[in-house]
Amino acid sequence: MSNYHRLTAGYSAYSPRLSTDALFIPGPGAFAYTGPFHRAVRFIQQHQLLDAALWARFAEQFTRPADDQDLGWRCEYWGKLMRGGSMVWAYTQDPELYRQLETTVRAMLQNAGPDGRLSTYSREAQFQGWDIWGRKYVLLGMEYFYDICGDDSLKAALLASLKAQADCIMARFGQGKADLRQASCHWEGLNSSSLLEPVVRLYNMTGEEKYLAFARYIVGLGGIQSANIFELALEDKLAPWQYPVTKAYEMMSCFEGLLEYVRASGEQKWGRAVVNFTRQVLASDITIIGSAGCTHELFDHARLGQADPHYTGIMQETCVTVTWMKLCGQVLCFTGDPVFGDAMERSLYNALLGAVNTRKVSHDPLSPHGWLPFDSYSPLRADFRGQAVGGRMVIADNTIYGCCAAIGAAGLGAAAQSSAFHSRQGVAVNLYFPGALCLSTPQGNRLGIRMDTTYPVGESITLDLSLDEPEPFELALRVPNWCAAPKAQVNGKAVPAASGWLRLERLWHSGDRICLRLPMAVEAACSWQLGEGSGKLPPSLAFVRGPVVLAVSAEFPQNSLSAPLDLSTPLDPQPLPLTEVPFEAQQAFTIALQNGRQLRLADYASVGKGYDQMIAAWVPVSKQGALSLKPRPA
Repeated sequence: MSNYHRLTAGYSAYSPRLSTDALFIPGPGAFAYTGPFHRAVRFIQQHQLLDAALWARFAEQFTRPADDQDLGWRCEYWGKLMRGGSMVWAYTQDPELYRQLETTVRAMLQNAGPDGRLSTYSREAQFQGWDIWGRKYVLLGMEYFYDICGDDSLKAALLASLKAQADCIMARFGQGKADLRQASCHWEGLNSSSLLEPVVRLYNMTGEEKYLAFARYIVGLGGIQSANIFELALEDKLAPWQYPVTKAYEMMSCFEGLLEYVRASGEQKWGRAVVNFTRQVLASDITIIGSAGCTHELFDHARLGQADPHYTGIMQETCVTVTWMKLCGQVLCFTGDPVFGDAMERSLYNALLGAVNTRKVSHDPLSPHGWLPFDSYSPLRADFRGQAVGGRMVIADNTIYGCCAAIGAAGLGAAAQSSAFHSRQGVAVNLYFPGALCLSTPQGNRLGIRMDTTYPVGESITLDLSLDEPEPFELALRVPNWCAAPKAQVNGKAVPAASGWLRLERLWHSGDRICLRLPMAVEAACSWQLGEGSGKLPPSLAFVRGPVVLAVSAEFPQNSLSAPLDLSTPLDPQPLPLTEVPFEAQQAFTIALQNGRQLRLADYASVGKGYDQMIAAWVPVSKQGALSLKPRPA
């Protein structure tokens, strides 16, 4: 059976039972990119995922009741990082990374109790606080490594451990037993309910009905104690910020699990619930930089709140960004709807890459090596990066770590694995990175795609195809919704293009070339266009170009982040040479203001990375008025 037919028959490293899906994630080694995204992945691999001492520190927490005293979440770090590390390895295929992952997996297997239990809580203190949450991550981390493991004996040991871990939980919770939602005093048990995803994955791995039955039990609980959030999503009358519990990251994790349950059980109504939920989050809570939450880590109608100057302090948590990207990747596979590809792209180029601590700036004096690889929060109005370490916990050796630092690699892995897909009709390209793709055609032939682009700085993307032999199939290219006038050519001949999927179906030959141009001007997102209630906010603007937010930064001496812009002056952005940017940036622009003043802008992911200068995505304006820039919805 060809790789293509294996995938479309319902098998993938992402989830083994995907008969309901429209798109399928290729296996490891499908992508070999260059450019800024690839450099960010390599940075995290080198400075986090290859850190043997860090892995040992995380695994050591499971040799004793490390979380008993404060009922903490040290238990989540190992599994979070293992999931991200496995996803990154599927992209980089780095042998040193694989050896490190295998080493720490073997160490964790040795930490299990006689009954297979793996927890940082003692038996006396277990099943409260964040115990189930941490066990969920151990399960997920091992399951993601299982997908890439090349050692059959190790895979057998992993599977035995996974079953033993799940069985320990199922001995306590289930029909006629204790209520899983009551295994935590936080968020009405929402964190414990997110156990759903690894339980379904374990059913997929084993085919044992008891795991599907336990997953069905979790779905029946409805996520929290005061309402059934899955039913609320199915009804589609409320946005998630209106639910009784609004903790964003944990809730999205539950819906990731619900989609896996749909794939395994075939209960399609829950598929509608997941899609409804994801669309509601996109419409009500995802901000211009692609994250959610202006009040810490909560759904709070951030689409409107993002331009409200009363919201200050920590916001736009990196855990939320990553989990949102993963959920969008899942729903994109399930539905094939490119709107979720657009959402992933916005999150990647702004919130996620902006959180990568490329300058190795200290977050906390107890940080390992003096710094953490990811920032935890991303400001929207004038404020600093690096304000706090999200999920900060002190570990026994008197170092600290945080939830966002542990989860960040999974966001990069999600972007890599969702950059292109197989479909039943052929292949689909979702994200545009320079480099090479190695995919399969519907007839099982090897399809190579060489992608030449500087997107999202440049507007042009060239794809050169190589095929073992000619074959008819569909090549779909995502055209972002923000692009009003895309242009496309196949072998020099123009073809019609519009936002959505550009579906090119023809007899393809080796040497065929597709040229896609996505024109993008600097546009203004206006706070008074954010929806009902936005007219009551003080007016402000955000500048965007394609998927990228152009932020204001105090790193430019010319900028003032407090003085409102005067809209009576025509705003005519001009490219700014990067030699005039006092920090490393991907793109920059300047706008001439009154009295010889200038406003200088650079891509959001590059500004403020020293943690010592204020940045802003939204800037105040003196009044609402006519703009020389094209207004664009945020």
